[in-house]
Amino acid sequence: MFHIRGVVLPDGRQQDLWIDGDRISLTPVEGARTLDGAFVLPGLVDAHCHPGIGVDGPVTLDEAAAQAETDRDAGTLLIRDCGVPIDTRPLQRRDDLPRIIRSGKHISLPKRYIPNLGLDLEHPEQLPDAVTEQALAGDGWVKLVGDWIDRSVGDLAPLWPDDVLADAVKAAHDAGARVTAHVFGEAALPGLIDAGIDCLEHGTGLDRELLDRMAAQGTALVPTLINIENFPGIADQAGKYPTYAAHMRALHAGVGDMIGEAIDAGVDIYAGTDAGGMVAHGKLPDEVSALHRAGMPAEQALGAASWAARAWLGYDGIADGRPADLVVFDADPRDDLDVLRSPRHILLRGRLVG
Repeated sequence: MFHIRGVVLPDGRQQDLWIDGDRISLTPVEGARTLDGAFVLPGLVDAHCHPGIGVDGPVTLDEAAAQAETDRDAGTLLIRDCGVPIDTRPLQRRDDLPRIIRSGKHISLPKRYIPNLGLDLEHPEQLPDAVTEQALAGDGWVKLVGDWIDRSVGDLAPLWPDDVLADAVKAAHDAGARVTAHVFGEAALPGLIDAGIDCLEHGTGLDRELLDRMAAQGTALVPTLINIENFPGIADQAGKYPTYAAHMRALHAGVGDMIGEAIDAGVDIYAGTDAGGMVAHGKLPDEVSALHRAGMPAEQALGAASWAARAWLGYDGIADGRPADLVVFDADPRDDLDVLRSPRHILLRGRLVG
């Protein structure tokens, strides 16, 4: 049992919180241990994370657990896995690891995504059935690969016909799941948005017209800015495909302007690191800072990695009787986002884990 007195975000009011078991209480709990700290946030959220993927592809369950521990120790207490090739349900049963929302396997086509990570379909027309299968196997999300390099044309290209996408998104919604898609370039975007997709990952090719459409229909964006920083290196290794290399460099150069346009358009933007593979785990504070540098106000960037992201994913913030997933800081992260790098206390399911 614990007692915390501090400024609770996002309300910004001084408040006393007691932790009774795994729940928050606004009623004093006798014998509670008082914890130091002045500012209290709902547990941080990495909305695009891959516990189960390493630099060489799929990892063991023990390695995935270690990745999740690294995220937890940085204050991330809720993860949307955004596609992993292994079954991480055993990790969900561990009280010492972040809560994980599973999205099943990436759905792709042969040679149109990173080898050994996705579910490769023989024909695009199989997509609606595959989406239904992954929706039923996951926790309310399905992940598509919307575009990838097509070596026959030497550039990014869509994987799916527009009519198939529309049927697939409907199939997911009928199964009670939301759909997101990996997408870098421009060509795949209209079909994904027209299909009524719920979220886009990366979205570096978005323009203002498409962003306005996303805002109008409630399609969210998780831009993974710290992963986009890898685009120039990817281009440098793509000497056989100069058009693709130039395209990746251009997308990298324009991502800051795209985020500014997305903010102006009113698109819901959430923080995701794309940890696993090219990005190390535990880097959520870096993503929050990157969103701020791209023009997002500090408090909005915090919400994109905390209370707003939790609400979007169907999880509670700080309230009486709600789960005690909290991060406590000595200073106000709204004034200095670097404060996120040094949590005073981390409480997960009411247990002090950091």
